[in-house]
Amino acid sequence: MSALLKPAPAAVDLTSARAAGAALRTFFRLAEAWDLTGAEQATLLGVARATLYQWKQGKVGPLDRHVLERLSHVFGIYSSLQILFPASGRAEEWIRKANSARVFGGRSALERMLGGQVSDLFVVREYLDAQRGGKA
Repeated sequence: MSALLKPAPAAVDLTSARAAGAALRTFFRLAEAWDLTGAEQATLLGVARATLYQWKQGKVGPLDRHVLERLSHVFGIYSSLQILFPASGRAEEWIRKANSARVFGGRSALERMLGGQVSDLFVVREYLDAQRGGKA
């Protein structure tokens, strides 16, 4: 059968508990690499600390679209940093270092991301995408 006639694979249901578990495991590994506190992790995901700790214990159900959007931005930020700073440890240093770029106003990228709004994550992701010369 021609490749053109093969049916497209079924789309992954990003709202399933299985997908949520995979996304959160990835997030927790990233949080460890960035040395984030529990409070910082909860703020980035826009959830209560109790919810975060339930997820860490594996009690994960489907994620709502707001958490999925936040995860998407955090993963995009991480990915861009790996491209921009391939040397070990540089990305982790950059995220905590004061930045003179207008969007940061002398604060670090992490401080901006911890503003609590999804737009804070978006601004950091957009900045990094522009620095690396493209969109995700």
